[in-house]
Amino acid sequence: MSLEPRPGILDIKPYKPGAADAPGISNPVKLSSNENPMGCSPLARSAFESSSRNLNLYPDGGAVRLRAAIGEANGLDPDRIVCGTGSDELLQLLGRAYLEPGDKVVQSQYGFLVYRLVAMQSGAEFVSADETDYTANVDAILKAAGENARIVFLANPNNPTGTYISHSEVRRLREGLPASTMLVVDEAYAEYVDEPDYETAFDLANEYDNVVVTRTFSKIHGLAALRLGWAYADKSIIDVLNRVRGPFNVNLPAIEAGIAAIRDTDFQKRSAEHNRQGLAFMRQQLGGMGLDVTPGVGNFVLVHFPETKGKTAMDADAFLTARGLIVRPVAAYGMPNALRITIGLDRDNRKVVDALSEFVAA
Repeated sequence: MSLEPRPGILDIKPYKPGAADAPGISNPVKLSSNENPMGCSPLARSAFESSSRNLNLYPDGGAVRLRAAIGEANGLDPDRIVCGTGSDELLQLLGRAYLEPGDKVVQSQYGFLVYRLVAMQSGAEFVSADETDYTANVDAILKAAGENARIVFLANPNNPTGTYISHSEVRRLREGLPASTMLVVDEAYAEYVDEPDYETAFDLANEYDNVVVTRTFSKIHGLAALRLGWAYADKSIIDVLNRVRGPFNVNLPAIEAGIAAIRDTDFQKRSAEHNRQGLAFMRQQLGGMGLDVTPGVGNFVLVHFPETKGKTAMDADAFLTARGLIVRPVAAYGMPNALRITIGLDRDNRKVVDALSEFVAA
């Protein structure tokens, strides 16, 4: 008799990362994974290289120095921080620690796919709340959560739409949920946002013992290859996560590079400014050629295409790929007529604009 996994595991469709290759083309432009086109901090690279002298040693299992650096940079208590192999691992650890079969997990309609995977891995029920104009709707989330949701996931800003809700709306969400519901605010793209009504949810994590805020080093810090993330929450939740994570879940090069990256505020500012200009350019250019662009605030744009044969998102994706421009279809998110395009270097943004202008005009 063959071994069978727990019920529901085989129903999971593995997460599919953004493509990296364009058939027949060497050195394509990859704009499919929301990576930082400016690379990473030179200080982080130097720290990474220096750490190679100690690859025979186990890393600090508690990432003490990294947590201290994160706390200093953000005005947070290091004892309320836990680090992980990307924020993805921390989201999965929350599921492992707090979800049981039959529990309800809620997210917004076009929320990050990993939330669904977290629920399915635990045998939990997964519910999506309708969005308004591709933006999370607090009233819809509260209705979907009811009195028995175990976890509510909110990406703010959201991937793949790029939209956000104001801090007052995040607070209204927390205040409207029962104390038995954990609110997880995923702020992977927070450092890119420059909107007056946007704030991090750290203050809510300080006020409530059922709020978790997650962050990543993969975006603004440009350390996607090292898989490094962190979470901030009440000490009771951090204690639980420390009990279920691996004893050395963050490797030594990631710790050293992370410490250097979080302290290099100049690189962060330059990355954010480059993104601000690139985002404005892509919105203006793509909108000007008649394409509908969702007004996001991350490091990417969500572009919608008509259902007209030859002009669909699938057609546009094939057109771009043939020219060595790799973007991200988002049909898996329920948006078959849209593409997500990462903000790249100026020359790469121009290549995408020129190619789509040709596509639209053909």
